[in-house]
Amino acid sequence: MHTMYMITGATGGLGKAFAAECASRGWDLFLTDLSEEKLALLARALERAHGVVVRSRPMDLTNEKSRSALFESIRAQGLRFRGLINVAGLDHEGFFMDRKDEEISTIIRLNIESTLLMTHSLLPYRDHGLPFRIINVSSLGAYFAMPIKATYAASKRFLLDFSLALRNELRDENVTVTVLCPAGLPTTPECIEAINAQGLAGQLTTENIGKVAHQTVEAALRGRATVVPGILNRALLLASGLLPATNIADIVGSRWRAAIRRREGA
Repeated sequence: MHTMYMITGATGGLGKAFAAECASRGWDLFLTDLSEEKLALLARALERAHGVVVRSRPMDLTNEKSRSALFESIRAQGLRFRGLINVAGLDHEGFFMDRKDEEISTIIRLNIESTLLMTHSLLPYRDHGLPFRIINVSSLGAYFAMPIKATYAASKRFLLDFSLALRNELRDENVTVTVLCPAGLPTTPECIEAINAQGLAGQLTTENIGKVAHQTVEAALRGRATVVPGILNRALLLASGLLPATNIADIVGSRWRAAIRRREGA
């Protein structure tokens, strides 16, 4: 039985980049996302291009029955894994009081709950003969209080802290945890629109998703704890340590309000 990497949110821009990166290294994959059709197309393309085995299963990660059915299938088939890449995530950008209750709940269920439960459920099925690599996708926003993206940034801060803590817990079990904290990534039309609305700042902090996936996998193989892609983004992170959190929130809030005005004007 081949051991596999599981990738959640596999048909999104970053998920596909991670899938292609892993397949190019000859690793078999297990892909999950909402769309069965998109998963099947991606699986066939990766198998043809790289000669790897790609399994896929459509599922709603926020649904407990869907997750339970997945792991019952994994148990029944005797599957084993060498890694997990938690890509699936969501943001509803805008002022907190403009968000619907369901939008807020969905961010929490997908960004936090499903990531933790997928990790907790998959670890018992790891191949104990190999190092097990976990990659969690957080955000550069995890380091800041972010007006206009308050719930999203807080959920990503949770993932950052959780990843670092879990890394410590599992360090003697041949398991590593690496957390990716990117700035802008052109993964969807909505993300590209948000990047463009930020003007020059958005363009300068945006990174190529294929390059980010490659750098992150390399970092995970070396056992690194965090990955912040881009020299400018790392410099901004260092500089932010010189200012109080309230000042950072003021700066970020002003930037996002300006971006909203530009988008509404366009």
